[in-house]
Amino acid sequence: MDLRKIKKLIELLEESNLSELEIKEGEESVRLSRHAPGTAQSTVLMQQVPNTASAPVPAPQSTAPTSSATEAAPVAERGLPAGHVVRAPMVGTFYASASPGAPAFVSVGSKVNAGDPLGIIEAMKMFNQIEADVAGTVLAIVAENGQPVEFDQPLFVIG
Repeated sequence: MDLRKIKKLIELLEESNLSELEIKEGEESVRLSRHAPGTAQSTVLMQQVPNTASAPVPAPQSTAPTSSATEAAPVAERGLPAGHVVRAPMVGTFYASASPGAPAFVSVGSKVNAGDPLGIIEAMKMFNQIEADVAGTVLAIVAENGQPVEFDQPLFVIG
């Protein structure tokens, strides 16, 4: 399931008075639940639904807390310049370009608009494009090409 769809579902849950939301799309299932009324914290559980009804349901494959306070605020952390930090939405391998030998999507000093590609994270043979969520100038590229990245790790700083 697309990360953008999951973010939209989280926003829908936060804006409503629902305490739990479950969506099934093909073989994938996403379940969001609110821990306590009035809190913005939700839990995302994704699991593959087996094709046969007699097979047991596998354990959840990933969980992700949704605290967007650190994403929305300009930050100066660990020697990074002040600006909007674009963080890794998943664990995987970061690539600065679409293919080996191709020019990088962006470099320090590049002007970007919201939605422009910044890089790619490969996770489980799936290539996920990382897009700018704000317009501005790339002040720093924190991630190195071909290196593993962790969830919520700073990748870029946009000012």
